[in-house]
Amino acid sequence: MAGAGVLARRREGGGCVTIRVLVAEDQSAVRAGLVLILRSAGDIEVVGEAADGAEAVRLARELRPDLVLMDVQMPVLDGVSATRQVVAEGLADVLVLTTFDLDEYVFGALRAGAAGFLLKNAEAAELITAVRTVARGEGLIAPAVTRRLIAEFAAPRVRSANAAQSAAVAGLTPREREVLSCLGQGLSNVEIAARLEMAEATAKTHVSRLLGKLELRSRLQAAVLAQELGI
Repeated sequence: MAGAGVLARRREGGGCVTIRVLVAEDQSAVRAGLVLILRSAGDIEVVGEAADGAEAVRLARELRPDLVLMDVQMPVLDGVSATRQVVAEGLADVLVLTTFDLDEYVFGALRAGAAGFLLKNAEAAELITAVRTVARGEGLIAPAVTRRLIAEFAAPRVRSANAAQSAAVAGLTPREREVLSCLGQGLSNVEIAARLEMAEATAKTHVSRLLGKLELRSRLQAAVLAQELGI
């Protein structure tokens, strides 16, 4: 699970923790803008830039960043496939950049284990906040994307949770089911701790244990599963 090693991999320096980011975007002008914004934050270091998905995977293996800022539409290897490889190998968390009209990429990246989704037209402050949020181990979905996901779950469709997942959920403890329900509502670790009256560290431990039991790659996948099962 990629997110489990983020804090351990971060570099300590000057009394603060630096978030190491790899930017993957095929349009050079857009990539330069993203890099400029990220470098304006004192706690973010851009350690590499990739112009396609294959290069993103290669650099993630080489540089081991904390987070990959991943565009979904790229040559050679698309962002969804690149996300799948980065997450599967536990190289980094992935924050996906998407647009309003690319639902199929959003759902594909979600299944691939992306830790967050941000619209390309987000303000500079939103981008920096998103990077910090995902680096803390919290899932993040842009409000506009959230509305589309809710609409998708509200539409009549065949539940996609498989038998193994359903059985795994049935084997959860009552507390773990409560945590899963909170994830399904999109709550952060701080909010889960407040809702269930526990320490934030305890909530984080429950989330990590829950993801392991359900063999999920991100808290967003857990949220989707909770919605699919009506938890």
